[in-house]
Amino acid sequence: MSIFLGLLGLSFLVFFHETGHFIAAKIFGVKIEAFSIGMGPVLLHHTFRGTDYRLSLIPMGGYCSMKGEKDFKNAVENDLPVMQTESDSFYGIHPLKRILIAFAGPLFNFIFAIIAFTIIALMGYKYYSAGTVVSMADELYENITSPAHESGMETGDEILSIDGNVMNDFSYIAKYISVNPDKDLKITVKRNGEELTFTVHSLLDKEEMSGKIGIEASKDSIVEREYPKHSFFPAVAEGVKKTFELCSISLKSIKILFKGVKVTEAVSGPARITSILGSSMKDGFSQGFKIGIITTLEFLSLISVSLFLTNLLPIPVLDGGLILTALIELFTRKKLKPKTLYRMQFAGAFILVLIFIVAITGDVLYFIRNRK
Repeated sequence: MSIFLGLLGLSFLVFFHETGHFIAAKIFGVKIEAFSIGMGPVLLHHTFRGTDYRLSLIPMGGYCSMKGEKDFKNAVENDLPVMQTESDSFYGIHPLKRILIAFAGPLFNFIFAIIAFTIIALMGYKYYSAGTVVSMADELYENITSPAHESGMETGDEILSIDGNVMNDFSYIAKYISVNPDKDLKITVKRNGEELTFTVHSLLDKEEMSGKIGIEASKDSIVEREYPKHSFFPAVAEGVKKTFELCSISLKSIKILFKGVKVTEAVSGPARITSILGSSMKDGFSQGFKIGIITTLEFLSLISVSLFLTNLLPIPVLDGGLILTALIELFTRKKLKPKTLYRMQFAGAFILVLIFIVAITGDVLYFIRNRK
């Protein structure tokens, strides 16, 4: 059941992404040859206004097939110096239009996150969270390093701010420290009514890809908190704010990848994401319909923002690669040669295969470690 729910959630995000390409292509006059919900063998299809709308067997995402997407490949195969394009084909339109079509897919993922966070803000919810009173991890566990304790912090300290950012509960503390590894953090605490400031150098956990300073939330500080319901326009503003915050956190996480982390541990592949998403959805709905909706929307927002950012990477085959080649044509005012495009696409495909192998390897190791 968890796998099915996970596939359903991921499929919806991919479908939403492809809908962005579909709408933009229609606006700029590119013919859509096929638009499919799902992948693989076609179960049902109907042609309407020149587009073959399909329902395919494998319930994973979908695709938007535009006229002329492979014109460069046909030109290479027929040894043509330039592509033979038409006015309603992908490579036959102005490069600026190609940029907007390519960008529309990731943009729809970004918009989905805003919509999801807006719905959550409209609903509001109660949750349990620890406060900002902390304990030193090296006093609780053996063989644990605590940079916080070494810097002078003590069990019972109440963290007020980190680098000038006010900390409202322990989730804020954990989130901030996790995306700021290997840095000197200015932590202000309250101790016996007095405010003290310490410089704590965060460690990088190479397996979890996060920063740590060796602290733990005080169990006595766990209380019920409330994320209040918002009226419509404040909810939209909250949706935009949280989406940008999530983008910022995701970008910082990507930077951490280049600090020597264990990539197979840090990068989740499709199997692991599907499993975690499905389990989160199942656990959420087991606690009630409202909690299930909120949990699902939060997790889908996280994945959607990740899709937004990764698809914009300037790697051929991805949307970012299409944007890059269109930008080159826009500024040079020359069409790229078919062989150049073909080689770029081949290189991009090779890079994606490598990333996929690393991700799948990580997934396999993850399931081996967590098998019952």
